Amino acid sequence: MARISKRFVDGLKISDKQRIEWDDTLKGFGVVVRPTGNHSYVFSYRNQHNRKRNVTIAKLGGLTPAAARAKAEEFRHAVLQGRDPIAEKAASRQTLFLGDLFDAYLESSSFKSKAETTQYVDRGRIKRHLRPLLGKTVVTELDMRSVEKAFEAICAGKTAVSKPSKNKHGQTKVTGGEGAARMAIRLLRSMLGWGFKAGLVSGDAVQAARYVDIGRDGKRDLILDDPKLYAQLWAVLDRLTDPNKIGEGEKPIRIEVADAIRVIALTGARKGEILGLRWSYVDLDAGTLTLPVSAHKTGRKTGDARVIGLPALAADIIRRQPLGQGHELVFKPARDGASLDISKPWRYIREIAGLPKGIGLHGLRHSLASHMAMQGAQASEIMTALGHRDITTSQNYVHWAIDQRQVIAEKAAAGITAAIIADAGDQHG
Repeated sequence: MARISKRFVDGLKISDKQRIEWDDTLKGFGVVVRPTGNHSYVFSYRNQHNRKRNVTIAKLGGLTPAAARAKAEEFRHAVLQGRDPIAEKAASRQTLFLGDLFDAYLESSSFKSKAETTQYVDRGRIKRHLRPLLGKTVVTELDMRSVEKAFEAICAGKTAVSKPSKNKHGQTKVTGGEGAARMAIRLLRSMLGWGFKAGLVSGDAVQAARYVDIGRDGKRDLILDDPKLYAQLWAVLDRLTDPNKIGEGEKPIRIEVADAIRVIALTGARKGEILGLRWSYVDLDAGTLTLPVSAHKTGRKTGDARVIGLPALAADIIRRQPLGQGHELVFKPARDGASLDISKPWRYIREIAGLPKGIGLHGLRHSLASHMAMQGAQASEIMTALGHRDITTSQNYVHWAIDQRQVIAEKAAAGITAAIIADAGDQHG
């Protein structure tokens, strides 16, 4: 027996047989250690009928040891009052609404460990899409058809809204669409998975969302495959930010918007990583951006900071921004408390620049990775440059590049092949 703490949990050793490690200070509180590694916090007690009961508090990882201990204390007090935690837990599951699950998730350490920009976007998806469509659904009644209907509704724009707001644009616009629907359902899956680990949701609810077909994101070949397209993009960004060059009828854009887009294109960084970039992350002498764990997508899973190398041009772009304090954003929004909007201007910019229709800002990230692969970069190099958590993702670009090289080689040989065939025909004629 020992006190169940983070150090104790981290040091657990798996054996061939399942066992329970009991806490030496709180009677009934323990950890079920399974050979599969799927461990759980548990509280053991005897109910009013003197029957021994074991109630699962949460999966390891779903709660911290301290939070699990607090829950065990609640169960102990309930038992002393003559209540049965297992019976109460079963009853609460029957009446737990998805809206309640959303609220619990938003207060969880899992959510709060996400990057600030990710938290902002997730809150919006819950508020604008998931809560109106599924918030009043009882968790135990969630099935595939319910999730499918929600996906279809977001795709069809049924959650779209445009109304007055206090933001800098004077209104809130939520358009919906297939991309928004796909991301909303992925967030739902993530919350249900968290709820399962926390002991709030059954496996049936998790499966209901997991197997709904939400399609795939845009094709990876929707990229800036020709360097001339980059030249067109730069020319348009220069023109739209210069009052002396902007064309008649064209809309000007803020220099901060243009520069943020330029840095994304040059580094392959995610949009949120650049919009959330703070001066304390920047080292222009070393030519790097070092994002702490909380400031990038895979930080919570890897536990590592992400280092982004800066090409000289990208470093120059950052260098010309008005220098701020360490905690201040490099690319400042129009007003304090707001976030820099580059998505809407991007749709206008790509149209004026004649870029592939539908290419998003994330397409600039794919573009850089694809060009790296075409120039012979290995998957490990792409993984480092783009901050992928899994090398399999980076390997996809290498496979794509090999396929593209084959296509290019075939095109190059086409003229030669045609000449050979024509010459052979003349000889036989």
